[in-house]
Amino acid sequence: MAEITSVVIHHNPDCGTSRNVLRLIEAAGYTPVIVEYLKTGWSKPQLQALFAAAGLTPRQALRVKKSPAVELGLTATDVSDATILDAMVAHPILVERPIVATAKGVRLCRPSEAVLDLLDRLPPGPFAKEDGELIVDADGRRLI
Repeated sequence: MAEITSVVIHHNPDCGTSRNVLRLIEAAGYTPVIVEYLKTGWSKPQLQALFAAAGLTPRQALRVKKSPAVELGLTATDVSDATILDAMVAHPILVERPIVATAKGVRLCRPSEAVLDLLDRLPPGPFAKEDGELIVDADGRRLI
């Protein structure tokens, strides 16, 4: 099997989970393409492709916490995916993060250790999240 050579992370540096995922990727020896989507924004086709590849609907990828989702009325059950998608393009913060793409697939990496399923190798241990929770032990074994 060919090893993964490209990793793309849709990243928000102000998000602890996103920072943890980026640290995991880099510690495993990858040099990811970092897309700071709050700066670059999203296009509708880009979001549709990411969500389709990750098996997510716009509603499943909607960030409600620390976003204007409630104020914009997007959490109501009768709001369509098309409406949510349009709002995500207008307000990039509405997309839950981080979303990572590798040759193994695309995934919303919450919790942060979910990114390990997309990588060919683990970071050398021990490796802990920002909060101190150990993810990889000193012998390089995944704990979570």
